[in-house]
Formats: sequence, structure tokens, C-alpha cells
Amino acid sequence: MHKKEKRNSKLNSFLDIPKEVGGREPKITIVGFDEMLIENYKGIFEYEEFHMRVNTGVGLININGSNLSLETITEDDVLVKGKIESIDIERTID
Repeated sequence: MHKKEKRNSKLNSFLDIPKEVGGREPKITIVGFDEMLIENYKGIFEYEEFHMRVNTGVGLININGSNLSLETITEDDVLVKGKIESIDIERTID
């Protein structure tokens, strides 16, 4: 962790700011088996109707299913809809 990240982490902790708001940690919200909101994403790494890979500040989120689509994309959030069958996470940064 760099000096600036350590300083921000200490400040966020002191102010009781959640990690996903003050840092690069992704926040994943799943509604049923049909909708998934990923906050603090960095980009779409791979996009198919049956498989998606979403890049975050700490790794990749793999989503498998059918009829998957990117419903809403903002600078910080992405909403995935479709029949979500499985999810796994590839951590690339400790």
C-alpha cells in the first residue's frame, strides 16, 4: 500500500467512512438471481451473453449465466441483469 493510500485509509477509518465509499473496494449487491449491482468497478474486462468479467480495484468479478446484459453503466456503478447462475472473484491485489 502506498503512503497516500495508507493516509486515506486511516482518515476513512477515523471518520467511520465505509471502505467501499472511501476507497477502491467493490460493493456487490445481488437481488434474487436476476440482478447484480457492482459499485466501484473499473471497467468491463469481458462481455458475453453467458459470461461477464468486471474489473475492480482489487480483482475481477466473474458472472456466469444466460441472457446477461449491462442494463445501467455509470462512472462508478454497473447493473447486470439476466439469469445469474454463479459468481466468483479473482483477487489480484492483496
